[in-house]
Order: sequence, then C-alpha cells, then structure tokens
Amino acid sequence: MNFSMKLNNKNFYKLMLCGAILLGPTACSDFLDEQDPSNLQPDTFYTIPDHAEAAVAAAYAETRFIGDGAGIFSANWQMLEAPTGTATTETGQNSDLNNLYALIYDGNTGHISNWWNGLYRVIANANLAIEKIPTIQFPAGSGEQQKNRLIGEARFLRAWAYFYAVRLWGDVPLVTKPQTAESEDFFPPRAPQEQVYNLILEDLQAAEAAGLADFNNDGRVSKMAVKAYLAKVYLTMAGFPLQKGASHYKLAADKALEVINYSKANPSTLNLFGTYKELHQEGLKNRVEHLFQIQYNSVVAGFPLNDFFPNFKAVTYAGPSGTGSTVPTLSFYNSYETGDLRTKDQEGWFYTTYYTNGTGEKFDLGAPYVFKYFNVNALGGPGITPTRLNNLNVNQMRYAEVLLIYAEAQNEVSGPTQEAYDAFKRIRDRAQLKTPALGTYTQTTFREAVWRERWYEFAYEGITWFDMVRLRKVFNETTKGFDNFVGHRNLNVSGGAALEEKHLLFPLGIQEMKNNPSLSPQNPGYN
Repeated sequence: MNFSMKLNNKNFYKLMLCGAILLGPTACSDFLDEQDPSNLQPDTFYTIPDHAEAAVAAAYAETRFIGDGAGIFSANWQMLEAPTGTATTETGQNSDLNNLYALIYDGNTGHISNWWNGLYRVIANANLAIEKIPTIQFPAGSGEQQKNRLIGEARFLRAWAYFYAVRLWGDVPLVTKPQTAESEDFFPPRAPQEQVYNLILEDLQAAEAAGLADFNNDGRVSKMAVKAYLAKVYLTMAGFPLQKGASHYKLAADKALEVINYSKANPSTLNLFGTYKELHQEGLKNRVEHLFQIQYNSVVAGFPLNDFFPNFKAVTYAGPSGTGSTVPTLSFYNSYETGDLRTKDQEGWFYTTYYTNGTGEKFDLGAPYVFKYFNVNALGGPGITPTRLNNLNVNQMRYAEVLLIYAEAQNEVSGPTQEAYDAFKRIRDRAQLKTPALGTYTQTTFREAVWRERWYEFAYEGITWFDMVRLRKVFNETTKGFDNFVGHRNLNVSGGAALEEKHLLFPLGIQEMKNNPSLSPQNPGYN
C-alpha cells in the first residue's frame, strides 16, 4: 500500500469518526476542507521559488524524449538520420526504422508519434511554468532575477520544441496555455507556420532579455545559446518554406556575429575545441564548444546513442554487442576530402578499428562506424579501466554551427567577405584541410562550400535533414555538388527511392489525428 492510499484510508476513518461522535459542524468542516498533501495540483503547488525551479527542471527533463526507445533496436533520434542518405542499418529488425530508411514512412510510423508527443510534453511543461511562475512570491532583490531567469528558460524550451515541430510538420497546433478538459482549445487546430515562427522568435527574444548567464557549465541554457538559436531560426526562415530571404539572412549573420564576438573576447569560455576527441569527453560536457546539450547521467538516464555501435562487434567492455541500426554509408564516408581529420580512425567522427572488449587487441571493424559519441572512459580504451557508466550529453548546438551559420548568412548578404571566409576556414583548419584563397570564391561557389562543410561537420547530429528541407537541396556524394531535393535519388536507400515533394514534411501521426479531429487534413501525399 502506498503513502497516498494510507493517507486516504486514514482520512476515511477520521471522517467516519466525525459522523459517529458528532464533533460538530466546525470540526468536520475543517477536516473536509483540508488539502491532501500527496495530491499535488497546479493551483496549490506553485507557491514558493523551489516550485518554480522544479517546474523548469521538469521541462528540461522532457527534452530527453529524443533518446527514448522506438521499438526494438531503435530510438527516436534516428528519425532525423535515416532519411538523410548518410546512414544505413546493419540489423533491419525494426520495421518503422526500415520504413524511414526506405522513405516509405507514414502516419503509423512509431518514431513520428513519439516526436509529436515528446515535443508537446516539453511545451506543456513550459506553458505551465510560464503561467505559474509569475504568481509565486520571490524574495526582493535577487529573487526577482531568479524569477525572470526561470521564465526565460521556460520560454527558450518552448521555442526549442516548437522549432522542431514546425520544421517537422509545418502547420502545427499553437498551444500557449496549460490545458484541461474544459479548455476552449482542447482540440486545437493547426496554426500557419509563420505564426508558429513568430512565437518562436518572441520566446527566444524574451529569453535573450531574461538575465541569463552569458555562458553556463551546468546544462542550463545561456544567453549565448539563445543568441545562437536566434541566428539558426533566422537562417531557417530565410530559406524554405517561408523564403524571407535577404532580411533574415542579415538577421542571422548579425546575431551569429554577436556570439562570435563574445568568443573572441572570452576564448577560454566559448570556442572550438582543439581536438575532435574533446567533443566526447565527459569532463567537458556543457563547456567550450557545447553551447546547449540535452543532459544525461546514468543515475537518471544513460546516454542514448548506443545504436551507433557496430552490430555484434566487441568494441566495448560488454563484448560483442550493439545494434548497428544507424551506421555510416560507405559512400558518404568516402566523399570526405582526402586527409580530412574527421575521417581519421579514432581521431574524428569515425573509427575503422578498435580494441577487443574495449581494452584488448586491436582489430579491424571492416567498415567505418560513428566515433563521434564514443565514450572511451566509460566503454574502454588502451590502458583504461572502463567505468561502464556512460554519462555523455546529446549535442543540440555547438559553436561550430554558429561559425557556419555566420559564413552562410553573411555570404548571402554581401558575398564572401573576409569575416565569412575566416569563420568557414576555422572549421576546415581544425580538419587539417587547406582552404582555397578568399579571392577564388564567388558567392555561388562559397555558398556550396559552406553547405558541404555543414554536411561533413554536423553528420549524425540531427541537423542534416533540416538543412535538406530549408535549402531544398541534397549533397550528391559522387559529384560533390547539390541536387534538388525533389527527385534526388539516394542509392543507399532500399530500391534507390527518390525524395518526393511530400518528404519536405513528415506526416502527422494517425492516432493523433483520431484524438484531435481539428488536425485534419493530413500533410500532402500521406493520405
């Protein structure tokens, strides 16, 4: 019997006693008006600053849905990798994941419903925090700063969730208040994309002005992270489907430059890591290049990207295990420039050899696999006793992306300037690649050079698919150029299926449409 049941039984006996010995109307009335302390409700919970902290922490926690399971040998994050053409699978035991790889997914695909539900849980928790925190009495002075910061964090998280939603489904329900069964908009219709983007901008701008720390090492969003997201949202709005063009490219460039200037003034706080290995070292979580990450700790939730492990090859202390349900395609791996450090075994994004059971004899893996998230201290490496506790975080925004956002956006505004070139070159310098002189680029060739660098730098970070949609272009691994999205044929896909117009959006989940008739019609092409 749990505490709540004991309490309820105890109250029941008290109630019976009131009636039996006729304690009088006042005594029984007082008892009947008592609130059950185990039954927390929004109307009674939000009374002290600690409750505000808990509300925002709950919204942060819900972001971890990205790593939740999506059936056998699959997780939600794989939905953003499978359709890109840069990944394939070694197992093929998850039909929903197979359909994503083959571009034949529909509204019954589990990953899609999981993303919808996960994002709207973040939104629900953020809405509750945004509404309730202003009603809490905070201490004078620093308490007001705490209140503003917490509301700013909640508004950032709501923007974060809606930014995913609008890019995945286009028009989506715009819910900005806590919902009950009596709410007028309990079955909300889909709002136009531009209206959703307007809320995203309002939330991010409010977060930017909320008094957040310039940079945080504790996993909370910082002012620089908010500015980076503003730059990314402006860049996205400049492209498809809104096509805001020059005005928003300039907004993106200007906001990214604010982050770059902060880095120049504080290079030990915000910068590129000197090596790629530092990107997956536990001791460097939320630091330097990591502007915003989803937080993981094995005590609460272990690192969720283990589906990158090769299938039944003994690369960790666990022996021949792993699922291999997301692995690089050989054609994408081979498309990197010769000498690119990102392709060097165990140095960059990939590994082609490792050590038996993590610490034994070196052996050949027979193919490239993703090393970008391999936690050597947890899983094993030469001379290392593995901790077996994988506490890495999941990247959402790196400083490298800010540099390439600036390079792309500034080029669209005024062609390849020295500042845009310098930002672009920094990414290539770390990869130990020689970059042609600035004068050799035109606006067109520089544009595609930056796009290529985005494909190579952000592979397997849940970014590439959204680049494909906003550009309506796809990297061609053979020509090293860019094809139109519609009609691009990915030879890594089963049957060589081509991307269609409908793939610019994901379908809405069938169950969600049954639950909320106001969501109709389905996105085009998925009926």
